[in-house]
Amino acid sequence: MLSDGQGIPLAVSLTGGNRNDVTQLLPLLDKIPAVAGVVGQHRRKLDLLFADRGYDHDIYRCQVRQCGIRPVIAERGQPHGTGLGVFRYVVERTIAWLHGFRRLHIRWERRDDIHEAFLRTCAVLESAKS
Repeated sequence: MLSDGQGIPLAVSLTGGNRNDVTQLLPLLDKIPAVAGVVGQHRRKLDLLFADRGYDHDIYRCQVRQCGIRPVIAERGQPHGTGLGVFRYVVERTIAWLHGFRRLHIRWERRDDIHEAFLRTCAVLESAKS
């Protein structure tokens, strides 16, 4: 899931439980709808991308830069306390809010399209709430 600075989901993706999150980074960036900018203009790309240590790969950093987005990714092997936790908290709060929906917390549906529909509906509810 990608969210903005207020925790509003911008793009969501449903994958298998054993997939690395970093493999879905570029498809999620492609799913981002137009982001409101200056009045009358909409832009599709973000300025910054904050991510945790799971996304610390040079290949993906370069690919994000090629999209015109500056990656701010915590580095592996470095001590904690870089300050990214303040920004990461917003995403974790949104994920916790989505898990409050019983149908999203435990996947009851066999078909992934139904589960993804619930996920997208809840993401729209979150964005409408703000």
